[in-house]
Amino acid sequence: MEQKSMTALVSAFARWYHTIHNVVKVFDDSLAERILTDNEKQQIANSMSEGIGFFNPGFSGDRDEALRWIVDNQLSPTPLGRAAWAEKVLETAVKNGVTQYIIVAAGYDTFAYRQPKWATPLHIFELDHPGMSKDKQARVEKLLDAKPNNLTYVSIDLTAESLSEKLSSCIHFNKQRLTFCSLLGISYYLSQEHFSALLRSIANSVATGSFIAFDYPDEYTYTNHTGERAQRSTLLAAGAGETMLASYSHSDVVRLLDGCRFRIHEHLTPDDVTEQYFSGYNASTPDHLMVAFDNVNYCLAEKK
Repeated sequence: MEQKSMTALVSAFARWYHTIHNVVKVFDDSLAERILTDNEKQQIANSMSEGIGFFNPGFSGDRDEALRWIVDNQLSPTPLGRAAWAEKVLETAVKNGVTQYIIVAAGYDTFAYRQPKWATPLHIFELDHPGMSKDKQARVEKLLDAKPNNLTYVSIDLTAESLSEKLSSCIHFNKQRLTFCSLLGISYYLSQEHFSALLRSIANSVATGSFIAFDYPDEYTYTNHTGERAQRSTLLAAGAGETMLASYSHSDVVRLLDGCRFRIHEHLTPDDVTEQYFSGYNASTPDHLMVAFDNVNYCLAEKK
């Protein structure tokens, strides 16, 4: 049975909407439009614009203006910012010898199907829940004549199966090669115990000098000290049956990584993300400014 993740669909919608409505982009996803059906795009657009009162009670404008406000302020900042960042640091890692790219909980990520020239050395592994992976592959079959030769799908239930065991049984994966592992949008939905176990499993699977990249909600995300956007995201995810379970202080992240034999290589605060990844877009589109979520940080760590 096919399985769809509403948060994955909305993230793809945000990438599509941003790509087609802007000349200067935070992140350009040329395939997001095609990986979603027209019906899905219309349903999400209708649902969001009709819910403007939830997102911005004092908003004044028509449906199109409401949708644009919701996308720029609520839906896009996190998926666009982390995708732009992850692909930038991945490119640097590839130039420094990384030859394997693991995308954990790949969702509707399109990197494997729009690979830039610098990705040629990579073998890409898309890991996801069996139902979600089946749905993704069915969509991709309609986009491409053939699956990329350097792509392997790996079905896994992260809460019940070992990532290291799954990778060790994969004939294309080589534990001795430098690897880059993307865990975007995952730390929110796993308990700290499960996220820690996932990091340990990755550490046991990759060579020294390999990297992991992830975003995480800080310790104020689910409290009264958080911003309204983060609170709305939590409610939206819960409404879609995808409950956010954990948050982390910076010291929590350092301790967690150290226990898994990783050290922080790069850490971005929300202000860093806005400055480094949104400034060009904001300068070109002053009427639709975009700012990173107050409580979301990005972390790139290297295995010691």
